[in-house]
Amino acid sequence: MTDPVYRTILLFDIERFGSRDDVEQAFLRRVLYDVVDTTLVAAAVEETARLRADRGDSVMELIDAQVSVPALVKTLLTETPAVLHSKNRLLADSARMRLRIVLAAGYVAVDELDGWVGSDLNHAVRLLDADALRDALKQQDEDCVLCVSDGVYGGVVRHGPLGVRPEDFHRVTVETKEGPTVAWLHGGPGRAGKRAGEPDAPGTPSAAAGTGAGSQVSHTAVAGDQYGVSGGTVHGGLHFGHPGRDGRR
Repeated sequence: MTDPVYRTILLFDIERFGSRDDVEQAFLRRVLYDVVDTTLVAAAVEETARLRADRGDSVMELIDAQVSVPALVKTLLTETPAVLHSKNRLLADSARMRLRIVLAAGYVAVDELDGWVGSDLNHAVRLLDADALRDALKQQDEDCVLCVSDGVYGGVVRHGPLGVRPEDFHRVTVETKEGPTVAWLHGGPGRAGKRAGEPDAPGTPSAAAGTGAGSQVSHTAVAGDQYGVSGGTVHGGLHFGHPGRDGRR
């Protein structure tokens, strides 16, 4: 196994992929590749600075730590929704593609089977599968929703780099097998203009649960096994395994 290398971790997952027939799935995968490639080109990510893995309904990218994370966040908030909208506007509603997106960072190693291994990667996949992220996409009309890890929020987003508004993110707590973990969702119903750390209004789920002023925490259970190295599809010499899923798309 190679030594772990610190990377930016970028994950895209298609909503309701399993409910589509084979023709629709093949088409959506081509659209997903176009969206991901356009996003990374717009963020000035060179081909040599990225590694891709394909999980069928998902695309995963490991990005060199030298690539600007503020530029990547800005692109995910601007270019990605615009590109996705331009493609969806030409499609019937039944063929519309909506995406859950996670941006995280951490140490990832490549093992002797060309599998990606690391608890930071497991953590990012947990966020991608979290009910909080699924529900956020269901409750809005936009074509995609972005979740960033607590590390990316604290190191980049909260400082408000050009084109990124930290007040447009709100904190959630995701329950995992390793314990609760904090993440930050962009947008969401009733969040416009609300600053991170600002108390929820009376009657909202977190306020009603008695989480206290300023907590803005919603509790979510995430199921699934550890991210393994078996199965998956080989791309660029890497082999990405399939985690346990609950069958929801």
